[in-house]
Amino acid sequence: MPHGLTLISTLATAFGAALILGFIAARLRLPALVGYLLAGVLIGPFTPGFVADTGLAAELAEIGVMLLMFGVGLHFSLQDLLDVRKVALPGAVLQIAAATGLGAVVAHQWGWTWPAAIVFGLALSVASTVVLLRALEARGVLDSMNGRIAVGWLVVEDLAMVLVLVLLPPIAGALGGTTEGEGGGNLWLALGTTLLKVGAFLAVMLIAGRRVLPKLLWWVAQTGSRELFTLAVVACAVGIAFGAAELFGVSFALGAFFAGMVLRESEFSHRAANESLPLRDAFAVLFFVSVGMLFDPMIIVQEPLRVLAVVAIIVFGKTLAAALLVLLLRYPLNTALTVSASLAQIGEFSFILAGLGVALGVLPKEGNSLVLAGAIISIAVNPLLFAAIEPLQKWIRERSQLARKLEQPVDPMAALPTTTDAKYLSGHAVLVGYGRVGKRIVQQLTAHDIPVVVVEQNRERVEQLRAEGYAAVSGDAAEATTLVQAHITGARWLISAIPDTFSIRQMVEVARTLNADIDVVVRSHNAEEAGLLTQEHAGTVFLGEVELADGMSDHVIGQARG
Repeated sequence: MPHGLTLISTLATAFGAALILGFIAARLRLPALVGYLLAGVLIGPFTPGFVADTGLAAELAEIGVMLLMFGVGLHFSLQDLLDVRKVALPGAVLQIAAATGLGAVVAHQWGWTWPAAIVFGLALSVASTVVLLRALEARGVLDSMNGRIAVGWLVVEDLAMVLVLVLLPPIAGALGGTTEGEGGGNLWLALGTTLLKVGAFLAVMLIAGRRVLPKLLWWVAQTGSRELFTLAVVACAVGIAFGAAELFGVSFALGAFFAGMVLRESEFSHRAANESLPLRDAFAVLFFVSVGMLFDPMIIVQEPLRVLAVVAIIVFGKTLAAALLVLLLRYPLNTALTVSASLAQIGEFSFILAGLGVALGVLPKEGNSLVLAGAIISIAVNPLLFAAIEPLQKWIRERSQLARKLEQPVDPMAALPTTTDAKYLSGHAVLVGYGRVGKRIVQQLTAHDIPVVVVEQNRERVEQLRAEGYAAVSGDAAEATTLVQAHITGARWLISAIPDTFSIRQMVEVARTLNADIDVVVRSHNAEEAGLLTQEHAGTVFLGEVELADGMSDHVIGQARG
């Protein structure tokens, strides 16, 4: 078949099968991603019938990875990563170590060599950013503190995997495989070269990229051409990803991620995200279809116990390790459960690492099939884990004294200092969430001499607020103990600036139990949520689009009357 027709047939069958199976998965209340993966299995070489071009699908999938990670970067700023560094950095590193150790021990028991077992464990230790983002967006908590911690955690995991992917080829010979790349098998030379290249890339992106890319989009936007703007966004994503791989040895995924993160600082970030969304979605489908094409379903029949062991490590081992780490880092149980559910799956970096391990002769082919089986099953059950967060949280708190103790650490940030001015103890406003909206509310209220106590889950922000002279406490505002520390019983207003509808409803219920007369003010992202909150008498609800429209209309009407 001519190459052009091969491309067309691959795209047609991939999109068609993905549409049908994705629709069936959605009707069964499973992630559509499961349908996409099964579509790949259907048109792959291990099942009868039509077989798509695996190599071509893999190249198209690389473009999908670039655009997906570019989209992640557009939603995640460097400041967001720095804000959660004290939980995301140690948590991710320790969780990778725990999951890798668990996977390696199990694989070694199967008779694999230690190098193969360690590579296998590493492949099981890193979750899929794509799956995570879809899950958090579906629940409206992507911009919440729990969402930022989960995304920051995965960014650290991705950075660690980039290091592994670059180091594995030059040291593969020492591990019993085939040596490739720089360093000639010298671990320290390979490590030094890798760190130098990654550091150089980050410096170029953070220094030069921050100045050049926003200006480029400004020049293109001035032409008034939507097509050119879309082309500029895609060219930035794919071009920088390719340049990062060719010049600095950085993965396509990380290069595209930093391109998006740099562009996020531009005033065109929202437009760039919207313009690239259709392409990102289309190529995301191709990515998961191509992964499914690599999966041999017979592994489930031939090695069912090993598949179950892999799924147990991903769904239970990683989950438990992450939850304990978050609790030990003095974050609430809700945060621990959200982060652990987010990590209870594997994805794109796992596939890439397993494929590289097989290509270098370090990992047996069976390992790649087991990783793919674990991915498909863990992605399928991931929504069930998110749905279990609320009942599990309630069950644990009712029955576990240890869990309650871990949520009440001896933490100076969890309570107002004894020297706090009396104006913050009565007749004040309790503000939940110190993001972009919350920060502006604090500035406005403070300017009008209205005392505010900020409740924020990010301990680093609480430390910063106190250093600036504000009253603030660290904790989950949906918990009675946290609201008591903010002196909710004497407060006049409860203002919620967080986007998490479920947390808002629980928070309002607790607050009114402690203070029946409190005036509640909440924000909402869409009309459906606003209607639900209003129906449940959650307080005065402000919808972003409505307030923006009213403000612009009032401005025009005021000028017309003047």
